[in-house]
Parts: sequence; C-alpha cells; structure tokens
Amino acid sequence: MENRKLPNATAVLVLGILSILLCWCYGIIGLILSIIGLAISRKDFAMYNAAPQDFDNYQNLNIGRILSIIGIVLNILVLAYFIWIISMIGMDALSDPAVLQERIKELQGN
Repeated sequence: MENRKLPNATAVLVLGILSILLCWCYGIIGLILSIIGLAISRKDFAMYNAAPQDFDNYQNLNIGRILSIIGIVLNILVLAYFIWIISMIGMDALSDPAVLQERIKELQGN
C-alpha cells in the first residue's frame, strides 16, 4: 500500500515559518499564526499516532510544530518587550517626537 500524506503537515510548516518571520509585527500576528499552527497539528498527530506506517510526511509536521512553539516563545518575548517600552516611555510620547526625546533623555540620565 502506498503511503499517504498528512493533510495539514504543509500548512503547519508554513504557519510555523511565518510565525517566526512575522514576530516583529508587535508580536500579535505571529502569535496568532503559531497558535493556529499548533491547533491544526493536533489532528494530524492523532492520525499519525494511530497508524504511523501509513504516512510519509511526518517530518514536515514535526518541524512545523517545533517552529510554531519557537514562534510562540519569540512572539511572547517581542510582545513583552513592546509592553515594557510603552510602559517606560508612555503612549503620549510615541505620538509626539519632542516628548519622546525628553523621555529618552530622562531614561538616559541627561
């Protein structure tokens, strides 16, 4: 019998890669993509565990799952960084360059 392909393995791989590439979009877009990647990988893992000899693209699914986990970690770190920056500088300084320069000078101790 010919081996079949897991239906969502390529999608999980693509979502994992995109979640890492898009982590600098404030951490939101990449976080959403990585959570979706992990969610759809669960069904394929269940299919593979039921009959591992029937499928031949398990490596793509596993790599995509690992990349999604890495994407979640990176996106949470980036999101935490942006929250920290906003808490240090303030939202009003982000829209006014003069206030932003003042706050940066204050943080530098000048």
